[in-house]
Amino acid sequence: MTVLEPFGARLRRAMDERGPLCVGIDPHASLLDQWGLNDDVAGLERFSRTVVEAVADRVAVLKPQSAFFERFGSRGVAVLEKSVEQARAAGALVVMDAKRGDIGSTMAGYAEAFLHKGSPLFSDALTVSPYLGYGSLSPAIALARENGTGLFVLALTSNPEGGGVQHAVRADGRTVAATILGHLAAENEGEQPLGSFGAVVGATLGDLSSYDLDINGPLLAPGVGAQGATPADLPSVFGAAARNVVPNVSRGVLRHGPDIGALRASADRFAEEIRAALAEV
Repeated sequence: MTVLEPFGARLRRAMDERGPLCVGIDPHASLLDQWGLNDDVAGLERFSRTVVEAVADRVAVLKPQSAFFERFGSRGVAVLEKSVEQARAAGALVVMDAKRGDIGSTMAGYAEAFLHKGSPLFSDALTVSPYLGYGSLSPAIALARENGTGLFVLALTSNPEGGGVQHAVRADGRTVAATILGHLAAENEGEQPLGSFGAVVGATLGDLSSYDLDINGPLLAPGVGAQGATPADLPSVFGAAARNVVPNVSRGVLRHGPDIGALRASADRFAEEIRAALAEV
């Protein structure tokens, strides 16, 4: 079986060649309805196939939201498997947005489902939650290193509820989020051109200068587009670390479907605006 380059190296190349845009594949019921599709497996399959066909050959990353496929049971997961396969075949990296978090053998099982090269759901990276303790991620970190894949760890999320946990101050005076970022910096130390262990940091959070975001790894940044952040906001939010930001746009692109040309035009427009905003960082 072919050994993959580390995820960080593959992501850096994709970002340099295609730009850093990540487009979500979020087939929730309201979008299916907006596209004139039924909220069933056939609608799910049509939606996902259309998004992949429209943008997988031009964006760096596609990010399927696993929950919207899982809600249809095994048939929905089968659509997800096919979407991942098709997206990767077209040259996009796939970040599976499943936000898994558990301990021991259960965490290892989640990692094998998404990060093992023999899995039908094999993705280039997986979103994970560290809130059972950062050490609970160890099985996923080990498997990612073995398979050339990566993780995006929830650190500073854009949902209002997140701050109560993430900004909480530990006994050592550091916030929980700062501690997570510190662990990720240690995982990525010495990696070139980019480490494989990234953080999820919301693009809508405003001034984050009190946090050291330069973890030598990618920063997955949801919130651009429908949630209110713009490409022009990225330098002020992320500072010097903006060079490693992977801005995620979902509804801002997907609302233009099912027309493939309109989806492509929207993705290209966001990609160009992001390139321009980050050009001088």
